[in-house]
Amino acid sequence: MKKSKYHHGNLKDELLNIAFEFIHKNGVENLTLKILAEETGTSRSAIYRHFSSKDELIETIIEKGFEEFDNAVSPILKDIEKPLADRFYLSGKKYIEFAIDNRNLYTLLFGKKYADIRERIVDIKDDDCSGFGTLKLAIEEGQKSGIVKNDDSYKQAIVIWSSLHGLASLIINGFMNVEEIYEEIYNDMFKTLLAGIVTNRVKLISSIPFLNRALEPKL
Repeated sequence: MKKSKYHHGNLKDELLNIAFEFIHKNGVENLTLKILAEETGTSRSAIYRHFSSKDELIETIIEKGFEEFDNAVSPILKDIEKPLADRFYLSGKKYIEFAIDNRNLYTLLFGKKYADIRERIVDIKDDDCSGFGTLKLAIEEGQKSGIVKNDDSYKQAIVIWSSLHGLASLIINGFMNVEEIYEEIYNDMFKTLLAGIVTNRVKLISSIPFLNRALEPKL
C-alpha cells in the first residue's frame, strides 16, 4: 500500500519530490493536492499545513526549479579555469540539454501560464537571478579583459538568452526536425552570437576545436 511507502520524516520534501516527478511525466496541468495526498498516503489536511493551495505549491516548485536550472548552468560560467569562450559555449549547451531533459519543468519555469507567480519570486535584473545573472556577470568579466565588446551587458545577455530560449522552445514544441539537428543548429547559432559580442582584435582562446576557427582577429 502507498501508506507504507513513505515514512514522512520530512513530508514537505516528499511532496515536492513527488510533484517534480509528476510534472516530469505528466506536466503541471493535472497536478493537484489530492494527487499528492494519494501518493503519500496522507490526508489533505496534512498537506495543507505545508501548502495552503496549488498556487503555493507551484510557487515552491518554480523556486526549486530555478535552483536546479541554476545549478546546471551557473557553475560552468563561473569556472575561471576554462577560457571564457568555452564557458559561454558549454553553458549554452547545458541550457539546451536542461530544457530537453526537463521539458515540462522548463515550460513551467519559462512559460506564460504561471508568469504571475514567477514574477513575484524571480527578477531578471538581479545579479543572482537564476542563470541569467551569472551570464551577465560573465559578459562583464569579458568586457574587463577586453574580450567582449564594451556594451550594455544586460542587453547582450538578453540577446544570448533569447536565442537559447528560442531554440529550446522549438525543440520542446516539436518544430519540424529541429531536435534531430539541434547540436548543429546550436553550433551555428553560437558562432553568430559570438561574432556579435567579441571585440574585433581578439583571437579567441578555446579548447573546443571549432571555436578556434570560428573567428579570426580583424586587425
